[in-house]
Amino acid sequence: MLPLLKPINYLAPMLVSALFLLVLFSGYLEFPSFSSPIPIPTSSVRVRGPKSPFTDLAAAFELWDSQVGCDRFRSAHARWVANASAIQADGGDCAAVGMGHVSVLVKGWTWIPDSMNNLYSCRCEMTCLWTKSPVLADHPDAMLFESATPPLTRKKGDPLRVYMDLEASRKPSGFEDIFIGYHAKDDVQSTYAGTLFHKNRNYQVSSQKRNDILVYWSSSRCLPQRNQLAQKFFSFISYHSFGKCLNNVGGPNVALSLYPECSMGENSVPHWWDHLHCAMSHYKFVLAIENTMTESYVTEKLYYALDSGAVPIYFGAPNVWDFVPPNSIIDGSKFSSLEELASYIKELADDPIAYAEYHAWRRCGVMGNYGKTRATSLDTLPCRLCEFVSRKGGRNARAL
Repeated sequence: MLPLLKPINYLAPMLVSALFLLVLFSGYLEFPSFSSPIPIPTSSVRVRGPKSPFTDLAAAFELWDSQVGCDRFRSAHARWVANASAIQADGGDCAAVGMGHVSVLVKGWTWIPDSMNNLYSCRCEMTCLWTKSPVLADHPDAMLFESATPPLTRKKGDPLRVYMDLEASRKPSGFEDIFIGYHAKDDVQSTYAGTLFHKNRNYQVSSQKRNDILVYWSSSRCLPQRNQLAQKFFSFISYHSFGKCLNNVGGPNVALSLYPECSMGENSVPHWWDHLHCAMSHYKFVLAIENTMTESYVTEKLYYALDSGAVPIYFGAPNVWDFVPPNSIIDGSKFSSLEELASYIKELADDPIAYAEYHAWRRCGVMGNYGKTRATSLDTLPCRLCEFVSRKGGRNARAL
């Protein structure tokens, strides 16, 4: 029997090779072409129309609707799974909420806007007074500090000490009873996805996108590492930089001369922030680079771009997809080089269907973790903090 094995072993590879060639040339098997466009990262709906430079966003949406549509997009992202643990869940069982009313006194200077001062109606039939006035909160259950250090000691009967640090380092003061940070592991989480940080702005969204200049950037804190990344990327693509860093538009206050419709009014004194969103909306892409690449540290830089109707090109938190809708951003870290990233951006800018798909999440109501990200922002902090204070017992909490 052994002599028969030799011809069989010899013929088997030949038969497999012949079958492979038959399948290949019959058209059932195709190899990707090196000249094929780069596929859209994170997207399950692969669309690629002919090269067609465009400026009309509404027309791009119409093309996408006719060739892809929301049903297909929803189906493609039906199994989208974000890390639920990146966002804190709600407070849980209301039975543990022992206080029907909680007051929080905000102490010293803070980024928290005065417009948050209010009496809130919260879940579990609880009310929450949030104020900077010691007159209104004459007997507070908690005192919140951000720029100042809380009291070094606390005895039972004193207000709970709350300390907030939303910077990347997330450093507790060491003297707080409750810590607020941007991470889900903190006592109370506050993301940057809210709107209260940026009121009194022109939110007009342009229906026309520039095709001559593709990328918007504005940064006035010129950190070396961020500047180097941006400068190298900009060597491959057209851009406008409106801040102090790498400015190429003639100064930091020229946006209104380019886009006068973004003015807040004839009698208003212009500030760089009041027309930020409106100016961004004229560009197809906005570059968003965080100060540091830290887990869950996703700041307003990204959310401003989403709010403006542009597509963010993002460099930052490695788990950014836990905080944004499916197929809503371009994660720059997923490309092998900045040149490859720039090539992809240029192709996307000339493909109205593929570009429109980056807006499909908004138009089709596909959110991923984004709804929870918004719901865990500064906008809802008063009620969530008051509930945490209530669960700890407020002034009756034992001293640590």
